[in-house]
This record gives sequence, C-alpha cells and structure tokens, in this order.
Amino acid sequence: MSGSIPAIAAGSPVFLCSGQGSQKPGMGADLVDVPEVAEVFACASDVLGFDMVDLVLRAEPEVLDDTRNAQPAICVLSVAVARALEARGVEPAAVLGFSLGQVSALAVSGMLSDEATFAFVKERSRLMAEAAAEHPGAMSALLKAGEEDVAALCDECAQGEVLVPANYNCPGQIVVSGAPAAVERAEAAWASDGKRFSRLATSGAFHSPLMSTAAEGMAAYLADVEFAEPRIPLVCNVTAEPLSAVEARESLVRHLTSPVRFQQSVEALVAAGADTFIETGFGGVLANLVKRIDKSVARSCVQDRASLEACVAAHGGAETVAAAVSAPDSSDSE
Repeated sequence: MSGSIPAIAAGSPVFLCSGQGSQKPGMGADLVDVPEVAEVFACASDVLGFDMVDLVLRAEPEVLDDTRNAQPAICVLSVAVARALEARGVEPAAVLGFSLGQVSALAVSGMLSDEATFAFVKERSRLMAEAAAEHPGAMSALLKAGEEDVAALCDECAQGEVLVPANYNCPGQIVVSGAPAAVERAEAAWASDGKRFSRLATSGAFHSPLMSTAAEGMAAYLADVEFAEPRIPLVCNVTAEPLSAVEARESLVRHLTSPVRFQQSVEALVAAGADTFIETGFGGVLANLVKRIDKSVARSCVQDRASLEACVAAHGGAETVAAAVSAPDSSDSE
C-alpha cells in the first residue's frame, strides 16, 4: 500500500460507502429524480442490463436481498448520492467503504469509472453468490469481543472447519465467518461465557476462505481492468491504509477472503485529522459504527432528500444550497 493517509483538514468530510445488508425496498425513493442520481442509475441500468430504479423501488425483499441484486443496488445508490453531494459542493477528503462499499469507493475515488465500477460489482456479486452456493457458510457478530478473545475462540471452535474473524466493526463488535457448524459452536461457546451474539442474514461466509473460488474468478476478471490513481484517497479495507492503483488488483482479490478492518480504518482517518464522516447509501449502519469508534467526530447518513439538503447546507458552498432544494420533489419517479 501507499503508506499513511494524507492530513485531513478540520471539517473536511470523509465519505463512507454502505455495505451489503443495508438494502431495503424503496431506499432512495425521493432521490431518484435528482439529476445526478438519475444519471448514475441510468448508467448502471445500461451496464447491468436491468432497470435499477425498478429494482430498488419495487422489488420484493427476497429479490432485493439476493446477493446478485443487493450488491449492485447498494453500490449504485452510494455512488449516486456521492455524485449528488459533489455536484453541490460537498467534496470528500477521503473515502472509505465497508466490504461491498469498497467497490462503490472505487468510483467515488476516481480509480474506476462509474461504468467500470458497475461492471465490476455485477461480476463480484455473481462470483460471491456462486461461491456461497458451492460452499455454504454463516456469519455472526460477537458482542463485547476483543481481537485476542475472538482469535482464540476461532482456534478452539473451528475443529478442522473454516472459522475466522471477518469484520472488525467497532470496539466490542467483531464478526466471525465460516462453516455453519463452526459458527454455531462459536456462538454456543460465546453464550456459555454470558456474552451475546447476533447471527447475520447473509447468504454465505463472506471474507473467509470459503470465498476462495470467488477470489480466483475475481483475479481472472481484474486482469483486464485498468485502475487510475485515486483523485481522492481511498482507505483499503484489507490494510486500513490508502489504496494505490498498482496494488488495486491484488487488494481487491484478497478483500474477498480477508477481514474488513473498518474500525482500524476509521481510527487511522481520525489520526490523520478527520472529524466529519458522511455515509452515502442507506441505513446509517456505518455512521452508527463511527459513533462507537469515536464519539467526538460528527457523523451523518445521506439517504433521502431531507438528509441531502441538510448535508449540503452544512458542508456545501453557499451557492450550491439552492441547487440542493430546487430538484423536483417526487417520491415515485422513474
């Protein structure tokens, strides 16, 4: 990786791109007619081969939750919200995604075009769905968890099966991923010590060796993808350091089987001066995790017209505030 994060001026926002699991039918309903959002959705529809507005507004939950749909939907909405903010003078000093959100961050940072990003997420979601079907797995969030305790738990409960730390979310919350029986053993052992856990509604053991076949397919796909140097620093999930073009392919392949170091990434950004985090996407999960990592920083989630306008009023140029509120106000527009 390219070393430490460049210094971030006070008040300069870091964009956070939402991860899979935050999707919900109707998300972004009152944003789809904002010009920049509409443009991104139209681009994605062309690349993906289906109507993205129809998917996010009208798909049944079980359809939207399918990995092949959930990943593109969240990715497209994250990029679209980021473009709307940038057009209104809200310029990010850095960008950080969570798992799938790292794909969205490639577009926001300028490392890939929007078209290339949506082609990438289409292939990534297909490969991960196929790997999950071939190698069933599960994920569970362990509460009041420390790194050493979770590492020991995985060693104890694996019993020859895959069981690894997958997401370092925030202090006291680490997700484990692996074979269903191994995850069940870990949950039982955790509960026997009087601690709580929460099984995640995922279709596979993401960020574990059970995604190895997806990683192999991703390596083949990325061999022909060209990355630009980021115009906005992108903090990598794998290392919690800035991502460079020369190392993008290897990092994005490793990303499928390596843990997401979200807590460490936020801590590194704060150490570089970041004091404002804006989640672009839906649900506010990442903004809430930031609160648990560092209560001193400002955080918000831009996911609808009201939060877009509030963000622009707080962080955009004065001449752009009017633009944020002048777009047609329709909640059901194609």
